[in-house]
Amino acid sequence: MLKVVVTDDDKNLRKVILSELAEEGYHVAETDSGAGALHLLERDDYDVLLLDLNLPDISGMEVLKKIKQLEIPVEVVVLTGDTTISAAVEAMKRGAYDYITKPFKLNELKTVIEKAFEKKKLLIENLRLKTQIKIQAGHRHIETRSPLMLKVLETAKRVAVSDFPVLITGESGVGKELLSRTIHYESGRADGPFVPINCGAIPENMLESELFGHEKGAFTGAHEKKLGLLEIANNGTLLLDEVGELPLQLQVKLLRVIETKSFYRVGGTKEVRVDVKFLCATNKDLRKEADKGSFRPDLYYRISALTLELPPLRERKEDIPLLADYFIRNSPDFRHKRLSKEAMDLLAEYSWPGNIRELQNVMHRTLLLSRGDVIGREDLPSDLRGGDAVAASHLRLEDIEKDHILKVLREVGYQKGRAAEILGIDPKTLYRKLLGYGIRE
Repeated sequence: MLKVVVTDDDKNLRKVILSELAEEGYHVAETDSGAGALHLLERDDYDVLLLDLNLPDISGMEVLKKIKQLEIPVEVVVLTGDTTISAAVEAMKRGAYDYITKPFKLNELKTVIEKAFEKKKLLIENLRLKTQIKIQAGHRHIETRSPLMLKVLETAKRVAVSDFPVLITGESGVGKELLSRTIHYESGRADGPFVPINCGAIPENMLESELFGHEKGAFTGAHEKKLGLLEIANNGTLLLDEVGELPLQLQVKLLRVIETKSFYRVGGTKEVRVDVKFLCATNKDLRKEADKGSFRPDLYYRISALTLELPPLRERKEDIPLLADYFIRNSPDFRHKRLSKEAMDLLAEYSWPGNIRELQNVMHRTLLLSRGDVIGREDLPSDLRGGDAVAASHLRLEDIEKDHILKVLREVGYQKGRAAEILGIDPKTLYRKLLGYGIRE
């Protein structure tokens, strides 16, 4: 609903405008002063401000100045008489969208308001798109012929049509984010944003600001207002990956957002309303976490009514050849390569404790380092070959990951950027993992 504030000291004019705009279905508020306009704008989100320049307390120019200082996202249409057109033009230079001269026809006013509203929507959409450039970089469908996975996908399509939260569980690397994207694109929100956030990858002191946004001056370093991911995901889908890592104090706030569709930015006093579908993903048993007190039971019951469990790759081995071929087809420089039968058999025999992510990393490494067009058994990592494959399946996943990362680093001459590309992870993630291994150089 388009929300308008009418600011003019002419009571009769305000009443006429309010009556006409209300009939159009607009939500309209009125005030006779500049201070009153600023109070309304700070208390609630409005789309358009109709502003008379000659007000009894502070001038319309001063209101414009305050709007800019406070970074209030509202489009201003100046109401002016014939004698103050030059002032109206000056107001446009200071940020007003347009002006309309009194007396005016109400149809003309409605047209200007709707154009101003369109501009506001474009500005918000541009902000979302900038954030979404990396987030939305290509959606691919899930490659599977596994009966287990096909059943999960069938259920996912059914839950996609509702706005209830969905909990996706499964081991690390099974494709929880990819399934989340599938649910988003199968829903009525497919044209809206899909916004994932990894709750375990962001420092606790930054996570609240990332989710809820903050106002200018809310804390040291908050030099400007920032939209949180909840606002960016409005009319779309928010994925809370590794939701089990969310601090307890933020679990309380998340529960409130899910139930009320509203929240406050950090340091803010104005309630922000959003329309978001919540998807949560975890490799933890949240019921056990709730029993231990590290996850709120009320939040668990709220997000787990619709739960999808993704099977590990070792339980859907018929997908291993399919996925291996997929990774080859989608590597532009190596599409001419293919796996020999011996190499494919070896991939199928391995237990893949790191699941699809591990298979993808192995394929990227193998494609890069294999010399011929046909990838043989000897081109695959030694951990997968011979009796080592059985032993490797019993190693801790962290050890396998560490060994694989160090091998890739050695093979690319310790070029971290190139290694991160082969591993399919962000360079910052690689750096953090190396620090975790106690490796600084």
